[in-house]
Amino acid sequence: MFGKNYVAQLIDRSAENPADRRRFLRTASMTGLGVVGAGLLGGVEATGASASTSSTAISDSAILNFALNLEYLEAEFYSHAVFGYGLPSSLTSGKGQCGRVEGGHAVPFKSSSVRQFATEIAKDEYDHVKFLRGALGGAAVAQPEININTSFTAAATAAGLIKKGQTFDVYANEDNFLLGAFIFEDVGVTAYKGAAPLISNKTYLGAAAGILAVAPR
Repeated sequence: MFGKNYVAQLIDRSAENPADRRRFLRTASMTGLGVVGAGLLGGVEATGASASTSSTAISDSAILNFALNLEYLEAEFYSHAVFGYGLPSSLTSGKGQCGRVEGGHAVPFKSSSVRQFATEIAKDEYDHVKFLRGALGGAAVAQPEININTSFTAAATAAGLIKKGQTFDVYANEDNFLLGAFIFEDVGVTAYKGAAPLISNKTYLGAAAGILAVAPR
């Protein structure tokens, strides 16, 4: 979920055409849109382009759909943690094939304050998905395939939390869950800060700005 190949797949799902994809990939590393962990897009596509011009600008819907893909990830993460299930099908359909969510279960919360925190964020992320889908209308993409267990195991291995070959269950306890939440919130804020300067449509910009205003915790 956090590797450069996965980010490239999200851009593929978000771009409206091949030219849009190339512009997106060239711009992503400069703006922070591809920084799902530092430099993850390096080597996916040649970079070095200067700031976007009108002839090379990424479409607003592509940028906002990339944000929507990230919101799908966050919403599924928190929904499974709190409720033990994910988003309803009414909020996951759209352009392209809707992917499955693998892994994920309710966290055995012991602290009422942590449970309350998780519940509030789960509701926020649900609203973010709904908000972005409303702004995009028929241009909204479907939810991508999400493998929670594999993704967080890879992230934990890279961070040195576990050894290669071990498994990291992000829902096993509150500590693991909070580590996962920290990763997601950092990713979300970085993506929106990178996206905002690229958006020209005022409606789309307002949607991104509205979410960014409540994203940091």
